[in-house]
Amino acid sequence: MIVINLDVMMAKRKMSLNELSERVGITIANLSILKTGKAKAVRLTTLDAICRALDCQPGDILEYRNED
Repeated sequence: MIVINLDVMMAKRKMSLNELSERVGITIANLSILKTGKAKAVRLTTLDAICRALDCQPGDILEYRNED
């Protein structure tokens, strides 16, 4: 299972959903879907933009958890 830790990175950077939306150029609704883990996919260009805005690595946002 892939877990999205977007909210953790946003909190570390003290960035609101509105601010991240403006910096990345995607809607608040789409960011919310990603943040809550309801997204089925994420474009690499979107991940790149998020990492640039939050000054982080993809591994800071995406985490694999084994579901045994």
